[in-house]
Parts: sequence; structure tokens; C-alpha cells
Amino acid sequence: MDERMGAFRRRGVLAGMAGGAVVLAAPSILRAAPSGKPVKVGATLSLTGFLAQTAVVHKIASEMMVEEINGRNGLLGRPIEYVLLDDQSKPEAARSLYEKLITVDKVDLIQGPYATAPILAAMGVAQRYGKVMIQSSMGIPKLQTYDRAFPATPFGPEPNVTYPNVILDALATFPTPPKTMVVLTSKFPSAQFMAQGMKEQAEKRGVKVLLYLEYESGNRDFGAIAARVKEANPDFLWVGSLGLESNLLLESLRKLDYTPKNHFHLYPAPGPLALSPDGDRALCSTFVEPDEPFLSRPGFKHLADEFKVRAAKANLPYTSIDAQGCGMISEWQILEAGVNGAGSLDDEKIAAWLKKNRVTTVYGSMRFDGPFNHGDAAQLIKQVQNKDWKVVWPKEFAAPGVKLIAS
Repeated sequence: MDERMGAFRRRGVLAGMAGGAVVLAAPSILRAAPSGKPVKVGATLSLTGFLAQTAVVHKIASEMMVEEINGRNGLLGRPIEYVLLDDQSKPEAARSLYEKLITVDKVDLIQGPYATAPILAAMGVAQRYGKVMIQSSMGIPKLQTYDRAFPATPFGPEPNVTYPNVILDALATFPTPPKTMVVLTSKFPSAQFMAQGMKEQAEKRGVKVLLYLEYESGNRDFGAIAARVKEANPDFLWVGSLGLESNLLLESLRKLDYTPKNHFHLYPAPGPLALSPDGDRALCSTFVEPDEPFLSRPGFKHLADEFKVRAAKANLPYTSIDAQGCGMISEWQILEAGVNGAGSLDDEKIAAWLKKNRVTTVYGSMRFDGPFNHGDAAQLIKQVQNKDWKVVWPKEFAAPGVKLIAS
């Protein structure tokens, strides 16, 4: 890259450490305001491994936000230097790399990685050094016991209760509400947590859970599991999936000439599922999508348009921003507000400011004064319609003319 643009700088990683480092700064044309010694912000993402299909979305959003913030005033008038390492979808790698970021790279601040297991590993390191850690995808709030850890996504303190009931409320509007269900989940911690909550809430509301099945995270062979799902033939299939697991499961079901009557997927890679012929009318978790009423939120249309451009350049098959990318945008919005609000890079002061103040993000106004530093739950359901994700529930968040379609 042209040094005058300054968009990317690269630094090596010490021998024996996993992953590569990317240091990102804004183009020089945008750096008129920030000046002086850069503020180093370190993080890892699962750029390789079974979480990579989703983590690449977080990477694009994160790089975009570094340039956005540097195009304003940076942090305290200083430009951000973003140091990003690959944790390979491995919690143990995340743990080592956050230790390196803090002790070797001497970053000023950190951001959380993607997915619950790496987040929990990184959080232990953050706590040891007293660092604020903002994360967007830790789906088990009760495990966020570290006082300086903050959620960037509005899961609420009990998503294992609130989210299943949002789903069940939506299903209750079907012409024939489901009476039976199969709950299938990865053994990934947050997926298991949500699966157990789905089973419990469904049974409380009179929906019979025919099967509760678990598989290893990153599993690629769903043949035997698909056979059991087909045999059970539930009215509704709930899948606690991550990445491409949903695609692989649906492909296996198709090979058995079986199509689920109605199906929900927890954390799939958004593009592959939407574009797959097996994904039509699939339901999924979300908090925001690039449509009304969300596009009317301040700044959101600009961010959605910018993400689309960058995703296309990265050759992503699905270029619309979704809750995954917005989670990373929210991380940076919260960090920017916390640093500038506290007027300091001191982690204690940043944490204290966040506990006392709301922050406006792409998810709306967020607060951090509830249990486990969480605020209000704001879960939504989206559905694949014509190879595009559309928010369908609750009704007031659906775009004009869009409604939930029962299979």
C-alpha cells in the first residue's frame, strides 16, 4: 500500500505465537483531526477455523469503524492503531494472544473476540490486567462476572428465557402452531445454553420436545443426526448452530429427501444460509438488519452502505450487514463513547463512565447498569425470503410489507 495512504501497516508476530497481526489506521486524507502518538487497540478474531465464515464479517466491520473514528477525532484526538491477531477459533489461542497484546505489544485498550468460548478465555486475561473488554457475542451473560466487561449486543441478562419466548410467540401466530419440536445443538457453550433454554420454555408452553441432541462444535458430518431428525419429523426444528453447521445439516437432510417443516438457526454464517436453496424461509436470531425501521437510526444507512462496498471487495457472497457486523460496530461505538466520555484511556475511568451513562449504537440506546453489566433484551427474528434476510418478528420491527411466513 502507498505509505501516504497509511491504510494498513503490518507487524510480525513473535515466533511460537499463533496468528498474524494487522495494524490498521485511516487514510491520511481522513487523519487531519487525530494527531500524535496512536492509541493502540488490540483484539483477536477467528480468522481461521470453524468460526471464520462469521468472524470475517466482524473484521470488515472493525476495520471500517477504525477509519470512521479516525475520520472524526480518533480517541482523545489521537489516531487509532488497530492490532488484530488470529485466534484460529481456539479459546486457548485467544488466551495466549491477549496476553501477548497486553504484555508484549503494549496495547492501550483491547476489544473482545468473536464467540463465547474465545471471549471467556480473553476475559480471564482482561481481568488479570484490569482491562475494559467490550464484546459483542457472548451469549451467556451470567458468565460475564468481570466488572469491566461490557456487552455490545442487547442480549439482556437472561437470553435463555427471553429469546425462546420471542420465538414461541412468533410460532404461535402460525395457522397451525407447532406442537412438537426437535432441539439440536452444537456443544459450543452459548449454543448449549440457548438450546437448554429453548427446551425448557417450549415444554412450559406445551410444545413437546421429541429429541434433544448435541454434536461437537465444528462437526461436518450430519448424516446420522439428519436421519434422527427425519425419523422424529417434528413440526419445528431448532438448531443451535454456528458458522456453516446449518448448511451442512440441511444438505444432509436434503440427501434423505427431507425438508424441515419450519426451522430456526441460532448463529449461522448469514450469507451461506440465505443463499442456499435449503435456506428458504429459515428463521434466525438477530438484533438489527439493513431495512426500516432500522435504517432511520442516525448514521445506520451510511454504515450499511459502507459495509456493502467493503464486503463486495472482500468477495463475500452476501454483502448486506446484519447483527454480526453490527455487533462489532457497536463495540467500537461503545469504546469511543467510553474513552471520550471519561476523557481518559484509563480502564477504571472508562468502566466507571459506561456504568453511569447510556451509549447510542446501531442497536439503539444501550445501558450497562443491569445484572452482569447488561441492559434491556432486544432480540428479533429474521427469515430468509427470496435469498435475503428480513426481520419478521416482533411485527413492529418488520419492514413495510414484510411478514412472517409459515412453511
